[in-house]
Amino acid sequence: MVDDNELERLRDLAIPASDGEAKARALAAAMQAFDLDEKNSTAPQGTSAGLRLTERAQKLWRDIMQRKLIATPAITALVALPIAGYAAFEMLKEQPPVITGNGKITETLADKPVAQKPAPQQPAISEPLAAAPAKAKKTDADAETRTNSQMLPATPPKPATEVDSLLKQEATPEAEPALQPAPAESGQLATGGKDGVGPIAGYSPKRSADELERADKAPAGVAAASPASPPAMADSKLMVQPAPMPADQRQPQEENRDRIETFKTNPVHETAQDPVSTFSIDVDTASYSFVRRSLKEGTLPDPDTVRVEEMINYFPYGWKGPDSAATPFNSTVTVMPTPWNEHTKLMHVAIKGFDVKPAEQPKANLVFLIDVSGSMDEPDKLPLLKSAFRLLVSKLKPDDTVSIVTYAGNAGTVLMPTQAAEKQKILAAIDNLEPGGSTAGEEGIREAYKLAQQSFVKDGVNRVMLATDGDFNVGQTDDDDLKQLIEKERKTGVFLSVFGFGRGNLNDQMMQTIAQNGNGTAAYIDTLAEAEKVLVEDASSTLFTIAKDVKIQVEFNPAKVSEYRLVGYETRALKREDFNNDRVDAGDIGSGHSVTAVYEITPKGSGGEQVDPLRYGQAKVDNGGVANADEYAFVKIRYKLPSENVSKLITTPVTAVNEVSSFDAAGADQRFSVAVAAFGQKLRDEDQTANFGYDRIAEIANAARGADPFGYRAEFLSLVRLASSLDGNK
Repeated sequence: MVDDNELERLRDLAIPASDGEAKARALAAAMQAFDLDEKNSTAPQGTSAGLRLTERAQKLWRDIMQRKLIATPAITALVALPIAGYAAFEMLKEQPPVITGNGKITETLADKPVAQKPAPQQPAISEPLAAAPAKAKKTDADAETRTNSQMLPATPPKPATEVDSLLKQEATPEAEPALQPAPAESGQLATGGKDGVGPIAGYSPKRSADELERADKAPAGVAAASPASPPAMADSKLMVQPAPMPADQRQPQEENRDRIETFKTNPVHETAQDPVSTFSIDVDTASYSFVRRSLKEGTLPDPDTVRVEEMINYFPYGWKGPDSAATPFNSTVTVMPTPWNEHTKLMHVAIKGFDVKPAEQPKANLVFLIDVSGSMDEPDKLPLLKSAFRLLVSKLKPDDTVSIVTYAGNAGTVLMPTQAAEKQKILAAIDNLEPGGSTAGEEGIREAYKLAQQSFVKDGVNRVMLATDGDFNVGQTDDDDLKQLIEKERKTGVFLSVFGFGRGNLNDQMMQTIAQNGNGTAAYIDTLAEAEKVLVEDASSTLFTIAKDVKIQVEFNPAKVSEYRLVGYETRALKREDFNNDRVDAGDIGSGHSVTAVYEITPKGSGGEQVDPLRYGQAKVDNGGVANADEYAFVKIRYKLPSENVSKLITTPVTAVNEVSSFDAAGADQRFSVAVAAFGQKLRDEDQTANFGYDRIAEIANAARGADPFGYRAEFLSLVRLASSLDGNK
């Protein structure tokens, strides 16, 4: 406690004098504190007003977002860093770097060879095939190409079949050691070039026959081991996937440079003025494949790609064939009511070729002429082509002969004549084909014919099988020039068939020209299933010709038929005098081939005539009591045997005996073929079927579907439904 005396004493003490220096220091400190407070504080003196409700919500949202923006990078970093570290650890385990004595890394994972898609316009190899050693060092450009290459999707396991193995092979290609064949002799891989020397267009040796044989002998579903086989690119942890195109950005459309032959639909003929119809048979099937691909891609086909006869002849039919090979084919004629016109009838002419038994089939000498130009660098072109020809090789007999010629900027022989018993050698040559360069098709055709002559088989099958997208841009590129070349070579006994692949660059007009003049067929292969149909299921009719230069001439009786029109065959029309001229070329029929022709006829007095009668009368049609007055028509078929140059004649009168009372009374095959004919005319927007709906076509086809073991007719029904939807259900 402090008492009062103490306080009194303190009061009386004198106040000490102020220290000027201390006063100055205190004032300076006060001023500094004032300035700092004025700088940091923006609030006025007094109590600030509270925030409104909306301002409180905004402040709360701002605080949350600030915390989120700070937390997200932190969380991402915490997750990404361990993953990146683990990935790097796994890569080092998979392929550790090799460090030399000077401390430099000599190889990394990026240097490992991987499966790759060849770059477009890749030039042909510059070294001869026999002297193509593997390069010891990879460049940086090679590594970059490997990094950016693309892989095909893998195929799920299936039962071991030839088609499945091919699909698997296409889905998971392997990079394998280079093939180094012996010098070009019979049964050996050649060194290529126009004269048998120099680089081979589109040929890159990389897979040997021994490795193919090991793969062929491996158990189903198990890949055969390959020595020093590098891992596929899919195993790399550093694979960078291309960024997808934004959904709102339109994909650029490729220019369509397809060349399709244009033609007009056959007109209606007045029998009194023009009673005779003449045409060459057509066993091609390319048009049906065109139509199918267009419809499955969601567009109605170009009318000029619809050749009605090719659509009809795409399907196998059970027409009655000849009893012996002495007569190469048999004809069946049926007259029935027209389902789309009650005033007309259909005259259905069906031809069935003699089916040569496998044991009786002659020896085959085949030359595969394969387009490996830059335009073939598409998944549905060269890769599909290689798979298709693998199927054909598996169908051949051991003593058949196969040669391979390729063409791009130039032509070269990849495989000299080799017996099919050496299957792995042939497959190795096919697998090593690569695209690149321009298209010297004319040179390739000449080289193929030359090779076919070297291994010509007397009384056998000698055929060049051209596989292309139809783009010839080097050498003779004009269709007429190519036609003359093919006609000249045809006289030597070597025939030519054409197989088209892909679209956007397809020259269908050229394919039709050279196939028709090469005594061969033209087919379009858009899927591996179609390749199996053409080259496996229909191999006999594709390869083995039983009759050549087959022509049909029909003379209609004006007393019974007032008008007629031929459905299809517009591009196969012949002059009346061409029928008896053996120098005029026509189509061929292969073993077991089915050929169908349909006429729509207007019976005399039915009221369905489209042509007005002449004001001043018409040609006299009274036969004066001739016995043939009751005939509808007279069908004549002229043909030559494959080894002969003089034609033979088969005739068939068409009478009431050939007629059925109703459309449903006709056979299932006849009714189905009529449904296909109606569908083709509908796609061409022809007047005759304008009011005949797709639903009625589907109804007829479904009722006449029959056994359909391969599902071709079921597929046709699906195409009718697609066309109906695309065409507005007309």
